Amino acid sequence: MNRFYHIAEDSRVQAALRTFHLQQQKQLELILQVQQIPAPTFAEGRRADFVQAQFAALGLCDVAQDDLHNVYGRLPGERSGSSVIVSAHLDTVFPVETDLAVVRNGRYLYGPGIGDNSTGVAGLILMAQALRENQLTLPCDVWFVANVCEEGLGNLRGITAVVDRFGAEVTYIVVEGGLFGQVCHQAIGVSRFRVSVKGTGGHSWGSFGTPNAIHVLSRIVTAIDDLTVPEVPRTTYNVGTITGGTSINTIAQTASLELDLRSENVQVLDKLVNDVRRIVAEVAQRFAADGVEISMDLIGQRPAGAIPRENELVNHAIDALEYVGFRNINFMIGSTDANVPLSRGITAVCIGLTESANAHRTDEYIDPIHLPDGLSQLLLLILAAAGFE
Repeated sequence: MNRFYHIAEDSRVQAALRTFHLQQQKQLELILQVQQIPAPTFAEGRRADFVQAQFAALGLCDVAQDDLHNVYGRLPGERSGSSVIVSAHLDTVFPVETDLAVVRNGRYLYGPGIGDNSTGVAGLILMAQALRENQLTLPCDVWFVANVCEEGLGNLRGITAVVDRFGAEVTYIVVEGGLFGQVCHQAIGVSRFRVSVKGTGGHSWGSFGTPNAIHVLSRIVTAIDDLTVPEVPRTTYNVGTITGGTSINTIAQTASLELDLRSENVQVLDKLVNDVRRIVAEVAQRFAADGVEISMDLIGQRPAGAIPRENELVNHAIDALEYVGFRNINFMIGSTDANVPLSRGITAVCIGLTESANAHRTDEYIDPIHLPDGLSQLLLLILAAAGFE
């Protein structure tokens, strides 16, 4: 902790930390600017353009977008060597037509995507601004990256491209808008599947007795729901969507579901996947003679990984939180952009900037009271990771 206090006592650092507490209204205005730009997964272009313009206005170097609309900006270091990547995902779970109106209720701000991840994206811009305005030159390059495709079936495509670009000799700090007080250095494994049923269908009266694709699919859902999964390591399953059928009086010819399977342990996740495959195979065999076909296709995968709690970057994250007065630190095991570097053995943590709730709901909200401390801990973590003296 002595080193952290030494860093924080630098007059330029102190000036930056004071600014975070004095300019909260400007911070919220920037968060709202980001939040008001629709950015559903696979359609983040408009928000990417906004961030690119902000990076350019701040005088970052090598500001550009790649083919996926990941946005990059570099704060040059004093010498060549390992870089620090500070990233936040651009995308939200909400369709482009979603009403993005924001409502204030007391100190809380409500609006779709306001925490996840408009606050995180704004945090990138505010960090670059703080480092530039306070002339905090660092030993190594710091890259600010706003990446795409973190949510849903984006399958971490954006951060995968980032990690492919920079390789293993870098350090990753992943920023989420919520999750203040949490440090994530362990990544949950996730496997996602689409299970599809196809039969002959027919009229609900005239063809009664013909297998109904929705009924067959329901047997699979019920069998999955009867599975027993361990509490430790935590393991979950979820049927998130079901589609199919033509009309109320038609025996459904086709139906499909999308299934999310997760575990803290790779071997337990593999067993769960095999259990589901067994269920699908048993139901398929039962109805094969009736011409029913069932398929199970992988549509998404998030790799698991971890670094030890003793890792220097994890300790820096802890020290940064303790410096701003937060002691009740939660070591979260999560599914974030940090999954990709962690799965490759690359040093990475994910942290949050303030408290939020109701993520992925239209009544999502943030509590801005922690935002100055969240920004302060992020700045201190960047400085420590970059070797600031």
